[in-house]
Amino acid sequence: MADEIVRAITGDGLIQAAAITGRDLVERARNIHTTLPVATAALGRALLAAGLMGDALKAENGSLTLQIKGGGPLGTILAVSDNHGNVRGYVQNPDVALMEIEPGKLDVGTAVGETGTLTVIKDLGMKEPYVGSIGMFTGEIADDIAMYFVESEQIPTACALGVRVDTDQSVLAAGGYLIQLLPGADEGMIEKIEKGVRSLGSVSKALLEGLDAEGLLRAVLSDFELEVLERHSVEYRCYCSRDRVERALISMGRQELSEMIEEQGQAELSCQFCDKLYSFTREELETLLANM
Repeated sequence: MADEIVRAITGDGLIQAAAITGRDLVERARNIHTTLPVATAALGRALLAAGLMGDALKAENGSLTLQIKGGGPLGTILAVSDNHGNVRGYVQNPDVALMEIEPGKLDVGTAVGETGTLTVIKDLGMKEPYVGSIGMFTGEIADDIAMYFVESEQIPTACALGVRVDTDQSVLAAGGYLIQLLPGADEGMIEKIEKGVRSLGSVSKALLEGLDAEGLLRAVLSDFELEVLERHSVEYRCYCSRDRVERALISMGRQELSEMIEEQGQAELSCQFCDKLYSFTREELETLLANM
């Protein structure tokens, strides 16, 4: 099943919905960051959520950053999406030992924690980005995303995210959905959506049984006429480059860069999103300094 995002709206125009499948992108994140299962599940959920939210941005070249600091052993989780839903990210402590609620069910909520904050940063190409932040709700990430929309954007939202990790630690399935009520929706619609959410159950289980992104939406919104607006592929995509790393070195300032040359004689910087290593010789650093 290819990684993709599907966006849809109900025939009455009162419910907008999006779903994502992302087994390959979460598996790539696992391989890059060598995450253990609970970190794979948590980072995967964050990447899926960021993809769904970033894909909704209307600004060309816009981006969305989802930062989760839940206070749990995983530490900070960061996921960044472009306006097409392509994502990249990392988890601060990828090697947290196995944490399970019961055999076979990862305890993501405890690993993430629920005493910190969830922050959403939307860069729409304006002078200042939009920043919204709420206290963590459960640490399960999907519930926290839904609560973010309710508290920060006043949009009633249902969100579910799932990552199934195999016994060999690879990703078996990953996906999720975001259902949002638009102005004019009534309580009866909420009850129908809740019924659909209960009927579908686990997202990862539904994906393993053969549903794709559109199938998730049609299952949850089975009581509604659904019109698919668009569908497109998504991937784990890092935008790092040597030029960007050079700009980062320059942004350090003359004094700090001079001290680096004097003390280290070279520099090796790795991208936090894809772990690609960029090396700079003394001569290259001195050239950057001379051109500042």
